[in-house]
Amino acid sequence: MRDDRPNATDSTADGLTHTTDDGDVQMVDVGDKPDSKRRAVAAGEIRLQSSTIEAIREDGIGKGDVLATARVGAIQAVKHTWETIPMCHQIPITNVDTEFSLADDHVELEVAVETTGKTGCEMEALEGVTTGLNVVWDMVKAVEKDDEGQYPATGIENVRVLAKEKHRED
Repeated sequence: MRDDRPNATDSTADGLTHTTDDGDVQMVDVGDKPDSKRRAVAAGEIRLQSSTIEAIREDGIGKGDVLATARVGAIQAVKHTWETIPMCHQIPITNVDTEFSLADDHVELEVAVETTGKTGCEMEALEGVTTGLNVVWDMVKAVEKDDEGQYPATGIENVRVLAKEKHRED
């Protein structure tokens, strides 16, 4: 399978960038790529009971401020993406913005990540979203459980990359 995308590193005969000719997994060599300003934005949602949303709004969750804690978790995840995603480069994070919005039945989290470097930051944005939403779940799980200890109304969904930008440094 050939990868004809611009900027794809053709490191093997088949054009697979994360595999050697022998089929071994490898990190892509980005050393010769020029530095570029890069930005990626990802988003996702956690579906919750309306009573849980109201408790978040009123700072009524026993574990503490749900969104402040989730914001810290999201930023920490962005900074540590290279440790959890195999073959992901450690990149210099120059900025992370997190934005929560509360609806009647869900919390949406949007994470924007910026870097200047040789590779993109969409994985960092996705890690920020998924970890931030997992932190929300952890903070509210006591009030989300039903009588059997299950989470029938709770779910993380619609995680996606909204935008990816690259601007060449001059």
